[in-house]
Amino acid sequence: MKSAVETLNPTRVRLTVEVPFEELKDSLDAAYKKINQQVTVKGFRKGKIPARVIDQRFGRGAVLEEAVNDALPKFYTDAVNEAELNPLGQPEVDITELKDGETLNFTAEVDIRPTVEIPDYSGIEVEVDAVEVSDEDVEKSVEQLRERFASTSPVERAAQDGDVLTLDLQAKVDGEVLEDGVADGVSYTIGSGELLDGIDEAVKGLEAGGEATFASELKGGSAAGKEAEVTVKVSQVAARELPELDDDFAQLASEFDTLEELRADSRKRLANMKQYDQATQAQERVLDKLLELVEIPVPEKLLEDEINTRKHNLEHHQLGQMGLDLEKYLELQGKTAEEFETETREAAVKGIKTQFVLDELVKQENLNVSQEELTEHLMRRASSSGMSPDQFAQAVVEQGQVPLLVGEVARGKALAAVVEKATVKDTNGEIVDLDDEEDEEAETAEAAATESADAEQAEEKADDKAGKAEEKTEG
Repeated sequence: MKSAVETLNPTRVRLTVEVPFEELKDSLDAAYKKINQQVTVKGFRKGKIPARVIDQRFGRGAVLEEAVNDALPKFYTDAVNEAELNPLGQPEVDITELKDGETLNFTAEVDIRPTVEIPDYSGIEVEVDAVEVSDEDVEKSVEQLRERFASTSPVERAAQDGDVLTLDLQAKVDGEVLEDGVADGVSYTIGSGELLDGIDEAVKGLEAGGEATFASELKGGSAAGKEAEVTVKVSQVAARELPELDDDFAQLASEFDTLEELRADSRKRLANMKQYDQATQAQERVLDKLLELVEIPVPEKLLEDEINTRKHNLEHHQLGQMGLDLEKYLELQGKTAEEFETETREAAVKGIKTQFVLDELVKQENLNVSQEELTEHLMRRASSSGMSPDQFAQAVVEQGQVPLLVGEVARGKALAAVVEKATVKDTNGEIVDLDDEEDEEAETAEAAATESADAEQAEEKADDKAGKAEEKTEG
């Protein structure tokens, strides 16, 4: 077999492959054997039909087609390995010449990983928010905790902001009561915004036994997105009562004995959260600066797959769980379809470039992933997915996603190495030492690196199709 490589652009090549016919012998034998098992010819036992009879009855062309489809993947792989290419996704294969007994010639166009040159990144400087916790922040946190311990008691007066109502609801569309449009005994806090648009105005001023009708667009159910006539009846009005802010409350709501101890703990927790946010900002801004330093061409097919993956995940997973479609989501976000397309494309480009750059850094820095690091990452991913670590690990293994997780951890380590050499200052001009937050740094680095996981999945999906596509030939 002889092969040559022609570079079409920085991310795409054309392989030209010439295969002597004798190298098809094994595939031809396999083709005759396969056809033997599939057909019956009178006078011959199944599986014992001579090759000449198969040629006469079914045509030599059918045998050649079967043999070529069987052999192409191996010849293509050999040519890729010989040229030391890193293909991305499926090749476009075209058989240019097939002469029985003489030769098989074909071309294969395929996207490849671009060459990435990593420049000196030690001079990167970024600014992040300072870690500052005000007295107002602390009081807001304590007040939120106080709200959780509020109690309610029925009152005989008109409903007002903050009251907790018990409601019976009925929704009609085009004058017909919806099958899933009736609900009794619903608890609702006025001002929470948790039910339907317009309900607050409808129930304010009503006493127990009062009733009102209003129009609202349904957010979910069988008539989601449609305008409905909603009748609401108040069966109870209850006032919320907040506990006194004192030492007794601190003992009720926490493990502390005094309110001051509770406030001090709230301040500490808020500072930790802001430090985590600061570390996240540092990761994201250092990554953006790094990407600005590197010129990376993006393969169009890989970009298309990445965009489609992001859209699919949004529409069929995230929005589906919220009972929204893309049109309604864009309306709520105040975005046009064109703006959404632009943002999705920009995010996809960034995800692919991030993967290429961090993968190159992993190679340059000879970064390895230990079993302990992989386990810790798996635990974090399991927690965010809502699955138990055992369930998540089993799903990862069954779906063959272990290399994907290893890649995420390795990229996280690569990004952490870049951040370590960067100068990070807060808005007060103070140098931020992220070494004091090693756990947060590792976690946020992996989170930033995981942004490229969709790109890798799109690449893997394309690679999965490659074997099948290689068998589809054009004469």
